[in-house]
Amino acid sequence: MSKIVEAKEKIAEAVVGGYKKIENGVVGGYMKIETGVVEGFEKVTDKCVEKLFAKEGESVEDAKKRLSGGAARDTENTEE
Repeated sequence: MSKIVEAKEKIAEAVVGGYKKIENGVVGGYMKIETGVVEGFEKVTDKCVEKLFAKEGESVEDAKKRLSGGAARDTENTEE
């Protein structure tokens, strides 16, 4: 019986190890795709803001802050 138990444990370890490898590969692949999509979206958004909404000499970050109303919030916080 001992050999059967040992064989069962080895099979279980191999199955769990294989599952972990597959899981890590799938999650890692998904994370790479997600990161690429987010970075691509941010590049497109930055270009749109730069070309369409930024005032002359204004940085993309400053234009984003102005458009979101963040500049007004920053001024309110410094006045207090």
